[in-house]
Amino acid sequence: MDDHTGREAVAAVWRIDSARIVGALARYVGDFALAEDLAQEALAEALVTWPREGVPRHPAGWLLTVGRRRAIDAFRRRSALDDRYASLARDLGEGGVASGGAPADPTREGEDVLWDPDQIDDDVLALMFMSCHPVLSREARVALTLRVVGGLTSDEIAKAFLVPTATVQARITRAKKTLGAARVPFEVPPVEERVKRLGSVLNVIYLIFTEGSSASSGTDLIRLDLAGEAQRLARVLSRLVPDEPEVHGLLALLELTAARFPARTGPDGEPVLLEHQDRRRWDRAAIRRGRAALARAEKAGRGLGAYGLQAAIAECHAIAPSVEATDWERIVLIYEALGRLAPSPVIELNRAVAVSMAQGPAAALPIVNGLAAAGALASSHLLPTVRGELLIRLGRAAEARTELEHAVRLCGNERERTVLERKLADLG
Repeated sequence: MDDHTGREAVAAVWRIDSARIVGALARYVGDFALAEDLAQEALAEALVTWPREGVPRHPAGWLLTVGRRRAIDAFRRRSALDDRYASLARDLGEGGVASGGAPADPTREGEDVLWDPDQIDDDVLALMFMSCHPVLSREARVALTLRVVGGLTSDEIAKAFLVPTATVQARITRAKKTLGAARVPFEVPPVEERVKRLGSVLNVIYLIFTEGSSASSGTDLIRLDLAGEAQRLARVLSRLVPDEPEVHGLLALLELTAARFPARTGPDGEPVLLEHQDRRRWDRAAIRRGRAALARAEKAGRGLGAYGLQAAIAECHAIAPSVEATDWERIVLIYEALGRLAPSPVIELNRAVAVSMAQGPAAALPIVNGLAAAGALASSHLLPTVRGELLIRLGRAAEARTELEHAVRLCGNERERTVLERKLADLG
């Protein structure tokens, strides 16, 4: 096997099984930060060994075994034959394999020993809850989740969010230290605590998807890899917590939103607005998956949460044959419910857009003016963009120009900025 093929194999296994590996190591050593370091050491060993000796029959088990042997070395250095080292050694049944090295014969490592099927899901779920712990900042939660649950490298995370790699590495290091200082245990929280903290997990996945679906800066409108990773995390979570309707609501929202990705950009990469999108290009399989997830959320009988309501709005778009045939009155009603459940300026701005489609721009403008008067979304280009659109439809071109010029100054994404500049040019 050549070096390139070996590295590709390592990367593929890591992306699929990194969460299970880190989770299992964290359970064995009782230290989240150490577990992540051990997993990285195992990964480095694989990058050297696999291209030379070939991919083992059980690659994830091989990585876990190496990580656990590194743990034994670490505990041996700290204190010879202490209780934890003895326990780990018994678990491994070291079988004549030299400590500190890769498994002598990785193809003979039994999956029944390395992976406990009853604990894998709990390990990944615990990893999610720990990475998204409220004690961490939002940026740290996102970086740590992408690193230890998503299996992304620091370079990949930095590229996705257009920040220096050193910044991502610092966030991850601080996050691990914070979790250690706060003595956050590696465990699936009790039911009562789980409900409270589930919101943090969902929020992190939603933030990752939002940045992927509408990039806040850079040259690409959509970052498919980032949005796709959020979808994958949501699917994993929906399997791990199948009785929580809001988990299915988030998955539905992500699937239904991503279904429109193929039509959201033109051949040159520039944005295509909803009214101009070719709906034949929408991903019908994603729409079916999204509607099925939404049905599961509704079946719980507890009413839809914030993500479920947003998914219901996305469903209205998904099933409509055109913008004109969309049930805008229903969308307005859902936005009103959403605004009461999870009030925010963005929700109110989206409600204004729906009102403009259902009742006309004159009915929507006071809502937007109210947001502007309150100083809401002052640093975002969204509010002046919507206000400019409404003013154009009302024939107030001079005022619209002022708003769109302001939107251009605030817009960080090059593709969106190009669209705004074109609207300005069309005003004459």
